[in-house]
Amino acid sequence: MGSKYPRSVRGCLPLWALVLEAALIVIFFFFTTYDTSLQDQGMLLRIYPAFQDVAVMAALGLGFLTSSLRRHGWSSVAFNLFMLALGVQWAVLLDGFLNQSSLGKVIITLSSIQMAVMSAMSVLISAGAVLGKANLVQLVLMVLVEVTAFGTMRMVCRRFLNTDSHVSMMHIHVFAAYFGLTVAWCLSRPLPEGTEEKNHTATSPSLFAMLGTLFLWMFWPSFNSALLDIPSHRKNAIFNTYYALAVSAVTTISISALTHPQGKISMMHIHNAVLAGGVAVGTACHLITSPWLAMVLGLVAGLISIGGAKCLPVCCNRVFGIHDTGGVHYTFGLPGLLGGVAYIVLIILQTNWTKTSMIGYQVLIDTGALSLAVAVGLVSGLLTGMLLNLKIWRAPHVAKYFDDQAFWEFPHLATGF
Repeated sequence: MGSKYPRSVRGCLPLWALVLEAALIVIFFFFTTYDTSLQDQGMLLRIYPAFQDVAVMAALGLGFLTSSLRRHGWSSVAFNLFMLALGVQWAVLLDGFLNQSSLGKVIITLSSIQMAVMSAMSVLISAGAVLGKANLVQLVLMVLVEVTAFGTMRMVCRRFLNTDSHVSMMHIHVFAAYFGLTVAWCLSRPLPEGTEEKNHTATSPSLFAMLGTLFLWMFWPSFNSALLDIPSHRKNAIFNTYYALAVSAVTTISISALTHPQGKISMMHIHNAVLAGGVAVGTACHLITSPWLAMVLGLVAGLISIGGAKCLPVCCNRVFGIHDTGGVHYTFGLPGLLGGVAYIVLIILQTNWTKTSMIGYQVLIDTGALSLAVAVGLVSGLLTGMLLNLKIWRAPHVAKYFDDQAFWEFPHLATGF
């Protein structure tokens, strides 16, 4: 008897994934080499701890953050690892080709791998919006398109807008959020009766999702400071990120209880909104010289995130037809926009203090960089969503959304237990 679940993974995934992996191996063979200089060996000791922290955020933090659905935990964690592994390989090549000044082999350093991990995190963030509604084949295509779009956007910001590497990377939150929302809009379908219960959280999965939140909360200062070379900037980034995260955590728990009729705390708010401070302070973290401003950003980000969690799901579902499974919009998108605006304000103040006459030009450039991140996220997300809707990918039926059993072997079901 044939399975009632779609055979899309068995029919398409091995062919697409193995051919793609073989192509990547060939490209690495002909076009890449390691950096063997003594300078790179010295940088290895300095960069590796931050690299480890970022890798933990990507693999464990974002993996478990999206594991709260009662019947989609396996797919959330394992698909996250699959996308990260594929995305890092492609990002190393893409960044190398886009950034090299002359023809020749791409030189791989630990810094380039760290940059690739951070770029691949854009897909892991966006995937939260389409969680449970796409198979692995669709996610492979999403990885390739989104990493390409994000890398190209960062290259344009650096070359034409003179945006530094840290700022262009911190726009990852708004880019990934609006990319994911646009893809979710293309994939969203009315859920049939009986499917809604699978879109709810359960106690044990929520505990694992809280584990992901804790990993992200602990290591976020490393993410915000990873691309800063000046020691004083790196120190400011670490300190300010901790202050903002601490205030957003306190704000989230307090406001979550305040907004409930019986004064109870929502675990979904804790999963997402406690991280809002780290997102909001990311772009400007190195410019903030006093902790109170980082704490204000954490407070406002927590309020915005809780407000979004209370209002946006109903608004987006009914008005725009967007089903944001993981709350990407109010976890990353809105706090990311707040952080972008805060950076522009701080640049204006800093320019005024130094009596520089280029204030108008600088505001235009910084506003353009933030707007570009949103625009590229929306346009590339729309393109990706249209591609993912093609029947060739054999997407899971809407009745099988949010269901691990569509993709995984369950031995206990086969043996009758």
